[in-house]
Amino acid sequence: MIIQLKEGITQQELAALIILVKQSGYTAQAVSTARGSYLVCLGSLEFDIRKIGGQAGVKDVHRVSDSYKLVSRKWKQETTKIKAGHTIIGGQKPVIIAGPCAIESEMQITAIVTHLADMGIKMMRGGVFKPRSSPYAFQGLGVEGLKLFYKICRQQGISIISEVMDIGQIEQMYDYVDLFQVGARNTQNFNLLRALGEAQKPVLLKRGISGTIDELLQSAEYIFSSGNEDIILCERGIRSFEHAYRNTFDINAIPVLKQKSHLPVLADPSHGIGIREHVTAVALASIVAGADGVIYEVHPQPELARSDGQQTLNFEESAQLNQKLQALQQFIQAFN
Repeated sequence: MIIQLKEGITQQELAALIILVKQSGYTAQAVSTARGSYLVCLGSLEFDIRKIGGQAGVKDVHRVSDSYKLVSRKWKQETTKIKAGHTIIGGQKPVIIAGPCAIESEMQITAIVTHLADMGIKMMRGGVFKPRSSPYAFQGLGVEGLKLFYKICRQQGISIISEVMDIGQIEQMYDYVDLFQVGARNTQNFNLLRALGEAQKPVLLKRGISGTIDELLQSAEYIFSSGNEDIILCERGIRSFEHAYRNTFDINAIPVLKQKSHLPVLADPSHGIGIREHVTAVALASIVAGADGVIYEVHPQPELARSDGQQTLNFEESAQLNQKLQALQQFIQAFN
């Protein structure tokens, strides 16, 4: 059960409400975010929730049977719209986010920023802390690389998403990113998720390498219950027995996540398939499946990229994908 609290509820009203909830056989945990205040109530006894709804300070009350309460669509039917920098995610128009796997140099950043600006893309991805399978692989340029990334993007009015790997990086990165990314390897790093819940900046949460849909939603619940409901889910493929491509991109996950949760859902076709020539097809399929946007990798010279070049588009391929995404959006709108 979720109880939405009215703005301005008094401490006396809240205390009386919690007593009533406990008398009904439920526990109550208070959650406050920039968007609202809630009581998340757990229990199994049947009772008439109208006696809760009629209490002073209560805005609304909802029965939610899912183990993930706050991110469930059972209490909030409309998709949450999240503002990250200049971009609204979860609106009627799918968003496009693009950039390299890793930030490498001033020349690389400038070239990609110019490419994105020419296409009207308002958010750039780029990692400065890179979780690599090999300890000898390129690990990123760190905070100094992020500051350079920020400076160049701000000159063109482009927002930034970059991956955070541990709690200690949140403060370092906070002033230089518009959207924190939690990568697949950290989806169940619950200490990091709690800290991002307290950080009050939007979070893109990627599905774990072998994670289920419910596990992804439970991870999102950690962030929300810690005080931050500006969360975006991301399907990026899962590990399976197939070796013909990098990951098994779970197209099924997109409509299912949209059904289960009010949080917006993005698709990452680059990591999803891991093969450059198929990224466009997977990106288009994602939008048809209902994704709120795509986030893909682009580089001036993918063959020279220091990370994930095999799945990264060049500028010509990126421009063609952008044109196809725009045309597909117009086609979808014509039938809605």
